[in-house]
Amino acid sequence: MILKGFESLISFLDQSRNIVIVGHRNPDGDAMGSTLALKHYLDKKGHNATVVVPNEYPEFLHWLPGSDTTYRFDWQNSQSQKAINASDIIFLLDFNALHRVGSDMQKTLEKYPNDFAMIDHHQQPDDVKYMYSDVTICSTCQMVYQFIELNNDLDLIDADIATCLYTGIMTDTGSFRFRSTTSTTHRIIASLIDKGAENDKIHNKVYDTNSYNRLLLLGQGLSNLQILPTYKTAYITLTSEDKKRFDFQKGDTEGVVNYALSLKGIIFAAIFIEDNDQGVVKISFRSKGNFSVNQFSRKHFSGGGHDNAAGGKSDVSIEETVTKFVTLLPEYQKELEASYEN
Repeated sequence: MILKGFESLISFLDQSRNIVIVGHRNPDGDAMGSTLALKHYLDKKGHNATVVVPNEYPEFLHWLPGSDTTYRFDWQNSQSQKAINASDIIFLLDFNALHRVGSDMQKTLEKYPNDFAMIDHHQQPDDVKYMYSDVTICSTCQMVYQFIELNNDLDLIDADIATCLYTGIMTDTGSFRFRSTTSTTHRIIASLIDKGAENDKIHNKVYDTNSYNRLLLLGQGLSNLQILPTYKTAYITLTSEDKKRFDFQKGDTEGVVNYALSLKGIIFAAIFIEDNDQGVVKISFRSKGNFSVNQFSRKHFSGGGHDNAAGGKSDVSIEETVTKFVTLLPEYQKELEASYEN
């Protein structure tokens, strides 16, 4: 764990401040849950906090308390720039390096004259003045809870904050099934339910609002599933044509890679998604056991994340990207075999 400048940060926040809270590009449940929860908490402490995210996030997260006050940097650029320029400090949540916000927003943040405070659980974080980093914690939302606890402010957690935090922990732990879900996580979840998080309603709003086309896209992805039993690996591809056919919307591919990982005997899974708008192939990696997809992605696909969940990208075609991926597997065969979990 890295806890850098915490006492100085708390002293800085003794006075009312204008604060901007930033999540990573393509925000997920943990990014939105943590940024909004921190906003609600800082507002209750007498600050003026604004959440700015780089771009759109899935519709199944739009119901989160405070979502309607969030600025999108790509779409509401003038409002975002105004909030950033007026802020006394920027909190960076759920990402470890400025490039994770995308090139346009990165350029703005690199010119920012004031200090950053980072709360994040990804490996190898950039160096900023204030930092709370812990790669062993399952989600940034759990870290925000513990940040509030460090401030002796758990009594300030209301139903809105609890709902945001519960959502992020739930989504980043695969509904509490990943190895990073500890007894501490469950105790925090119990506390959030006690403080007003309605677990059944949150689960329904996130997981039970699928569109017909999203299910058809999932079916297409499963039809494209390939299994490589020699390497205990499975992967899914989705082309731009697949996405267009089923009216792809932001968030429609969330969690699809886990279907590949759910296969018996598979410990390494990937999904390759063609993105013509950005001119890249987006990749999500998942693993079981000790095989680090963080290291694999960092070395070969300009990405990173956690040992069992990471992302990456490729600038060549989806066919070339998959060929590269498959070609790399023999190099990792021994590690994959040693990592196997029954």
